[in-house]
Amino acid sequence: MPLFLTIRRWSGCLVCSDFFSTFVSLFHPPGRIVPDNFALIWRDVTVNVHVPPSIQREAVTVWNRCLQVIQENIPDQSFQTWFTPIVPLRLSGSELTIQVPSQFFYEWLEENYVHILRKALDFAIGRHGQLQYSIIVDKGDEGSRPLTVNVPTTKSPQNSKPDNVNADILKSPFEMKDLDSLQLDSYLNPAYTFDNFVEGDCNRLGRSAGFAVAQNPGTTAFNPLMIYGGVGLGKTHLVQAVGNYIKNNNQDKFVLYVSSEKFTNQFINAIRTDTLRDFMSFYMQVDVLIIDDVQFWAGKEKTQETFFHIFNHLHGAKKQIIMTSDRSPRELQGMQDRLQSRFKSGLTADLQQPDLETRIAIIQKKLQSEGIFIENNVIEYLAHSINTNVRELEGVIVSLMAQASLNRRDIDLDLARNTLRNIVVDSDKEVTIDSVQEYVADYFKITVADLKSKSRKKEAVFPRQIAMFLAKEKTELSLKSIGYHFGGRDHSTVIHAIQTISDLINNDPQTRETVEKLKSLFK
Repeated sequence: MPLFLTIRRWSGCLVCSDFFSTFVSLFHPPGRIVPDNFALIWRDVTVNVHVPPSIQREAVTVWNRCLQVIQENIPDQSFQTWFTPIVPLRLSGSELTIQVPSQFFYEWLEENYVHILRKALDFAIGRHGQLQYSIIVDKGDEGSRPLTVNVPTTKSPQNSKPDNVNADILKSPFEMKDLDSLQLDSYLNPAYTFDNFVEGDCNRLGRSAGFAVAQNPGTTAFNPLMIYGGVGLGKTHLVQAVGNYIKNNNQDKFVLYVSSEKFTNQFINAIRTDTLRDFMSFYMQVDVLIIDDVQFWAGKEKTQETFFHIFNHLHGAKKQIIMTSDRSPRELQGMQDRLQSRFKSGLTADLQQPDLETRIAIIQKKLQSEGIFIENNVIEYLAHSINTNVRELEGVIVSLMAQASLNRRDIDLDLARNTLRNIVVDSDKEVTIDSVQEYVADYFKITVADLKSKSRKKEAVFPRQIAMFLAKEKTELSLKSIGYHFGGRDHSTVIHAIQTISDLINNDPQTRETVEKLKSLFK
C-alpha cells in the first residue's frame, strides 16, 4: 500500500520539489522501507506519513461522475492520456483526493485543465468541492513501497489559461510552419522490415529484442530499448522494422519515428512560436516513440530536459520507447545523469560489424531482392574484401549492378575487382587487398597469380609472405579473409607468414628496408 505525505502550505506557497527530493533521499534511500507512521517537522512544514484506508467507493463514484463531464469536453486522445491514468483515492467531506503518476503530470493538469476540473467538481460534488493531488515521487521497488506527496490545487479558473479542450487547438509539431512535412505520419520507411533484416551473431540480441518489443510494445522489460553501434550496421533498419511491424499489426497504436535532430528543431520552433504546450502534448500521446541518434543531444540541456519529461510520461503510461545511438549509454558525453539512467533502465543491445557468413547472407539477400544472380566466387570475393559495415557492402553491390548494366556485361570477378578499385580509389586511408598484391608483385617482378599460386619456390614464397604481412597491417581484413585472397590458404598459414616477416624485420636490415619501401607506396 503506498505511503502518503501531507504537506501543509508554508507562507502561502507549496513546498518546492527540491524539498520532496531531499525528503526522499533522507528517509527513503534505496533498499530501505519507510516506517508506516512517523512525522517530520521542517521549519514551518509538517510532514505526516500514514497508511491510508482502502479506496473508498464514494471517491470512485464521484470521480466517475467527474469523468463524464471531462470526456464530453476534451478530445478522446487527450482524455486517454491525461485522465485515464488518474486513480481516485478518497473522499473526505467535499474534498476529493486523486493520485497522479508524477510531478510533471500534476503540473500539466493544473496548467491546462483547471477549468474543466472545476466544472466536473461542480457537477459531481457542488460548488464547495475541492481537489487534492497525490503525486507519486518515488515508484519504489521490490524492497520499498511507492512514495507520494499530497498537494492541493494551486490555480483557480480566474488566473489560469483556457483549457486545452478543443481538438483543433492541438497541433502536431510536424505540421508547424518551417518544418518539412504538412501531414501527420509515422515517418517510417516501409522498406525496413524484419524479413529483409539479415540476422547473424553480430546482431542477434538486438534483433531478438526488437522482435519481442514489436510483438508486445510497452509490456516487456525491454522498455526503453536502446540499440547502439557504429555507422552503417543496421540500427535504423532494425528500429524502423520494429515500428513497421507494430504499425501493421496494431492499428490502434500510433507509431512515430523521428531523428534527434528533427526533435530538437521542432522543440526550438515550438519555443519560438509559443506552441510548446502543443509540442509536449503531441509527443505524450504517442504509443511507440522511436528516436534515432540520441547522441546528438549532447550538451543540449533544454532539449534533454524536455525529453526527460516526455520519457517519464510515456514510460509511466506503458508506452514503448526505442532509441538508437552510436555508443552505449554509459559512454554518452554531455548527457544529464538522470537521462542516462533512464536510457540504461531497459535493454541495451549493440550491433557489431558483420562476420563473413553474415556478409555473404547480406549480399545474397540484396541480390535476391533485385532479381540478380551472380556466381558464388564473386559473392565470396566481395564478402572477403569489405568488412567495414552493411551500408558500404550494399553500396558496392549497387555500384556493381550499375557497372554491369552500363557496360552490358555479366557480373564476374574482373568486374567486381574493377568496381571495388574504383570505389576506394579516392580514399587516402583505405588500402585494398588487390592493391597490396599488385604493389608487391610489381616490386618483386612476379605476377599476382604467382602470389596466389600453390608454388613453394623461394621466388614466390617470400613475396607472398610480405604481401600477407602488409595486408594484415594495411587492411582490416581478418586472417581468414587474407588467406582466401592468397589462393584459399588457411589462416594458420597467414599467421606463420606474419610472424616470419616480423622476425626478419627485427633481425634482417635488408628485409626491413624492403618492407619500408613497400609501405611508402601506400602513402
